[in-house]
Amino acid sequence: MAADATWVRDHIRAIDDYPQEGVTFRDITPLLGNEAAFGRAVDDLVTCFHDVSVDRVVGVESRGFILAAPVAYRLRAGFVPVRKPGKLPWAVAREEYELEYGTDKLEIHRDAIHPGEKILVVDDVLATGGTAAATGRLVETLGGVIVGFGFLIELASLQGRGKLGEHRAESLTVY
Repeated sequence: MAADATWVRDHIRAIDDYPQEGVTFRDITPLLGNEAAFGRAVDDLVTCFHDVSVDRVVGVESRGFILAAPVAYRLRAGFVPVRKPGKLPWAVAREEYELEYGTDKLEIHRDAIHPGEKILVVDDVLATGGTAAATGRLVETLGGVIVGFGFLIELASLQGRGKLGEHRAESLTVY
């Protein structure tokens, strides 16, 4: 795990009881709206993985896209979107997963990742780990080799890191 970048917290808004009672949603839109903070977040995520070769960066719908695309650009890697069902126009692989407040499914184009490619998965928040683990299973189903998971925020009390197995995971800040 990366050193806790406490500066990130200055740009995160906590919204209690969203999307349901008892859940505190960590809103990253203030960070995204601040060009210096947004740039620093992308730079810090890239720095976390400066020591590995990356062929593609996978971003998870939808906030993960916002971070993963510029990380891919900076790493000179391709960008691959992982989307909710019915959003991709071609043949897909699908994986169901659990959230902290329900279940959902993710899809990826079957030709988005080739066997042996080194893959970095980037998302905004690591919570229960269901989304990240499902994304990892999709990558591995297509033959990709996960070199790491990168997150802006980690909610440690939800123990999502445990669902990532032995894979490297870096988070800029941990709540």
